[in-house]
Amino acid sequence: MSKPFDVALIGGGIMSTTLGTLLKQLEPEWDIKIFETLSDVALESSNPWNNAGTGHSALCELNYTPERADGSIDISSAVKVNEQFQISRQFWSHLLKVGALPDPTAFINAIPHMSFVWGADNVEYLRKRFDALKDHPLFAGMEFSDDASVIRGWAPLLIPGRKKSQPIAATRVAAGTDVDFGALTHLLTDYLQANGAELVVEERVTKIKRHNGNWRITTRHTVGNAPEIYDARFVFVGAGGNALNLLQKSGIKEIRGFGGFPVSGEFLRTDNQKLVARHQAKVYGKAAIGSPPMSVPHMDTRVVDGAASLMFGPYAGFSPKFLKTGSWFDLFKSIRWHNLIPMIAAGAGNLSLVSYLVRQLVASKKAKFAELQEFFPDSKPEDWYSITAGQRVQVIKKDAKKGGVLQFGTEVVASADGTIAGLLGASPGASTAVPIMLGLVEKCFPDRIEGWRPRLKGMVPSLGKQLSDSEALAKKVLTETAKALEIAR
Repeated sequence: MSKPFDVALIGGGIMSTTLGTLLKQLEPEWDIKIFETLSDVALESSNPWNNAGTGHSALCELNYTPERADGSIDISSAVKVNEQFQISRQFWSHLLKVGALPDPTAFINAIPHMSFVWGADNVEYLRKRFDALKDHPLFAGMEFSDDASVIRGWAPLLIPGRKKSQPIAATRVAAGTDVDFGALTHLLTDYLQANGAELVVEERVTKIKRHNGNWRITTRHTVGNAPEIYDARFVFVGAGGNALNLLQKSGIKEIRGFGGFPVSGEFLRTDNQKLVARHQAKVYGKAAIGSPPMSVPHMDTRVVDGAASLMFGPYAGFSPKFLKTGSWFDLFKSIRWHNLIPMIAAGAGNLSLVSYLVRQLVASKKAKFAELQEFFPDSKPEDWYSITAGQRVQVIKKDAKKGGVLQFGTEVVASADGTIAGLLGASPGASTAVPIMLGLVEKCFPDRIEGWRPRLKGMVPSLGKQLSDSEALAKKVLTETAKALEIAR
């Protein structure tokens, strides 16, 4: 057995590579090993066609700005998500400045972000949302219009074929972005390997156990039977939906009570460049009443490997798999005595989600296409084809009052001594990878964090401050990162 290495990253996605890059910037001499079950990194949740975010900054996602009972708009979640995305942008800008990342156009492109609604009540809601956000320093430049000719200028496909009597409205932020997190994951992996990290592919981690003060990791090659054994001082489980299973195997008490609810998805996609040329925007609508946050319809411009396409969805489905390439028994294998009650309680408390999934599963192709036509009235079926997206595993956790709740977000679970941690959950996920990993570093390395803080401030200048508290600071950070990332402010 060779000596223990410093850091084991389980899962070759955006979370693991972001954490690995952070640690390599802080401790260049640390030995880092990345374990990936598949043949390459970014083939699961970080794949750009597997739901891997598109630069979520709450500029257009209406689920982050719910309407209160008194009719006012709660913008707190939108501000929080935007703050988090700005941290990611600052870190990427730093990596570009020090040469750890190449040309920014390899992973990020400027794409306007729009919200679009129809119906008098929704128009009024969007107007109130605009009024609540337009003067906020993180949402500067937001435009509103209920004029069809103006909206047509922003996104030409939305208007032709629509009834002139239908009330419509849209907001637009020209400074939105599209991020290819698959490409970014590969670039971060390249940086790590160039600086001494080792990538091990086609090896599935089957066991994680404490051993002589370290963590013993047992793997099995996907095309062979002989196990491999490694020891590590620190382990991060960034294995997407499979993180729950691996954290359970580690035996840490902090994972008790956690469960997962898997949701699969489908999108419609077109590569017809005549259509793509007429829709240079990410357009988010409003979820139907009673639908979960994950169901917010959107028609996005996506730039993947330098080529632009349009994607519309999501259409939800159900599979008990925790990964797209996972096992049909993943859900059942995750059930333990300590999470059974939270899972039952969460299911009973989310019957609307169950109803939504059933409706989606039985919906006909015609009915699904009709949802696209509400966005793009003149769309034709022959221009679009269906793609299967990745698996999301929503967090289920204990709740003192309800027994268990379904959480739409992410959750870092770490051992008391900070030697092992993992990430559960999904959206907004990839877009907020940097602030999530910064929080993990502070939690898991308390004895080192103060010594690292000056270097962390160099990577993320606004660290410890809220951009929303200072218009001058927000303008400075947004302008500087836009310049570094070569995108419009």
